[in-house]
Amino acid sequence: MKDTFEIIGLKVTVAGKIILKGLNLKIKKGEMHILMGPNGAGKTSLVLAAMGHPGYKVTSGLMTIGNQEITNLPSEQRSKLGLFVSFQKPPEIPGVSVRNLLRMVVKDDLEEKIAKNMHDLQIKEEFLSRSLNENFSGGEMRKMELLQAKVLKPRFLILDEIDSGLDIDSLKLITKIISQMSQNAGLLVITHNPRLLKFLKPDYVHVMLGGRIVKSDGLKLGEEIERRGYSWLAKN
Repeated sequence: MKDTFEIIGLKVTVAGKIILKGLNLKIKKGEMHILMGPNGAGKTSLVLAAMGHPGYKVTSGLMTIGNQEITNLPSEQRSKLGLFVSFQKPPEIPGVSVRNLLRMVVKDDLEEKIAKNMHDLQIKEEFLSRSLNENFSGGEMRKMELLQAKVLKPRFLILDEIDSGLDIDSLKLITKIISQMSQNAGLLVITHNPRLLKFLKPDYVHVMLGGRIVKSDGLKLGEEIERRGYSWLAKN
């Protein structure tokens, strides 16, 4: 399908160690998926493999966007095909302002797009002149990632622990923006914290353990994880 991001039987190694062990996932435009799991389950490894990090070697399986296989494409090409990744810890880039970064990737109506999206994210004007992610708070980093996504309008977004480091007001704002974005894109929101489900209403919830998705269901699965944790799934 044209508007589908799909991962099929993905196996990935890092420094010779098997991290992902045959992972399958399909995300359609307009769907929101939540991927949950404890620390060490392989969630961030999935993010890095999806975006083509050279340290994550795909040993079998494939990834596609629409009819285009992206498994061996460089990160830049994956981005041009419409894949956007918000990293858990985006790098600091001293000397590159937020405005200059956006100017590099958006050629038309930049100021208009920035103004509207900054208003939506409650970002102050002076934010644009700061070096990218340098001395940003957790909330500022999350807003910066979403500002890029809103300006670029990708087809598919992977958001890795977008709730990390947020106070309750920032969490409510950012989850509102994510919900709006899911109307026009396919989203994979990764977290290990069930509290995120109090603010998002995903179409699907998946649980990852030991490099595999071990269970998928609707919102009720997230609610069960909040009550019981992950140990009961590890026994299945």
